[in-house]
Amino acid sequence: MKHFLLASLMMLSCSVWAQSATGYFDKAMKKAEAGNTKGAIADYTKAISMNSKFVEAYQNRGVAKLKLNDLKGALADFTKTIDLDIMNADAFTGRANVNYKLQKYQETVDDCSASLGINPKDYIAYNLRGLAYNKMGDKKKACQDFTKAIELGSQSAAKNKATFCK
Repeated sequence: MKHFLLASLMMLSCSVWAQSATGYFDKAMKKAEAGNTKGAIADYTKAISMNSKFVEAYQNRGVAKLKLNDLKGALADFTKTIDLDIMNADAFTGRANVNYKLQKYQETVDDCSASLGINPKDYIAYNLRGLAYNKMGDKKKACQDFTKAIELGSQSAAKNKATFCK
């Protein structure tokens, strides 16, 4: 009986200290909020290793990798997020941002359009698509997107419109 109680106590202690995928995700969120981006990425990765379908962990890790300018890693994470949740507008906008930085302007337009199909009030997607259209030489579409982004509350779109739509 004494051995059973000792074993039970040890198992209980271990389960208290064991982290779940959600536990690592929560730790990662706190680290990200505190500015510890690399630590957040490590914890998001641990959460994903415990739950390979953890959409939010891929999404947030993509954001963190983008913050560190790990464009290849961010692209992979946003793409995985989309694979797991085709209705994730933020993942499309995140991937569009990466594609823009990689100078893949048509892919940027495609991802922004997909995002706007899900969330038509995403002024970031309108502004980003406007920037991509501008790089592709389609000033009319660029200015239309900047105007729509401004209507939805984007301040950076107002600057872009003033710069590119003269």
